[in-house]
Amino acid sequence: MRITRCLTGVAGLAFGLALLSAHPVAQVRVGGPPPQPPPTPRDAAPIDVTGYWVSIVNEDYRWRMVTPPKGDYASVPLNDEGKKVADTWDLSKDGQCEAYGAAALMRMPTRLHITWESNAVLSIETDAGRQTRRLVFDRSVRPPAGRTLQGWSLAAWERPAGAGRGRGEARGPAPGANLKVITTQLRPGWLRRNGVPYSEDTVVTEYIDRFQAPNGDEWLVFTTLVNDPRYLNQEFVTSSHFKKEPDGSKWSPFPCKTT
Repeated sequence: MRITRCLTGVAGLAFGLALLSAHPVAQVRVGGPPPQPPPTPRDAAPIDVTGYWVSIVNEDYRWRMVTPPKGDYASVPLNDEGKKVADTWDLSKDGQCEAYGAAALMRMPTRLHITWESNAVLSIETDAGRQTRRLVFDRSVRPPAGRTLQGWSLAAWERPAGAGRGRGEARGPAPGANLKVITTQLRPGWLRRNGVPYSEDTVVTEYIDRFQAPNGDEWLVFTTLVNDPRYLNQEFVTSSHFKKEPDGSKWSPFPCKTT
């Protein structure tokens, strides 16, 4: 009788363990707090890039503050095909929206208004050309069909190794962190307002950093890497600086020319 009961007990235990194995949801967590969902990209932001910012043109003044003359593509690593395309530009095209695509928009003398559209999408509006860029953090989102002036931008926070880690997830401010953005699906545009071209094959990689100057001013720096196998001999690299403004009192958007 004792042997039978013992065997019955062992069989019951085995059956119970099998049920738990087959249905993990039924398992009982022993000790410690319940697992927390990972933070949203907005909550995990190691730097705050939101607000109003104004472009400070501290380099390449003659190519950024005024429209360069036709054929002035000095410092842009254009190949022969790119030069031929640039040489077809004329002054009647000045102000066209091709100059305000993602590959060159941050080089414009412009103001930015950066906001969170949602917990996983940053919006960058410009007053120059009245453009809006959307930086998408969720890689499960499918890009729309077709090519556009601002393309499809995937974003990700980058942190120094080991900075701001908690429970396996990155959270909170982290010195030296930045925002990385890769933009594809661009329609053809201009690297300068005088028709220096980039093609639909272009990939734009950006690194956005924030820092504080000794006098307390807050700055954003966009380091932009343009790779175009059709019109460029090599990567075209620029850096564009923006200083934070207290509010949007100077915000004054104006459109670009569609034709």
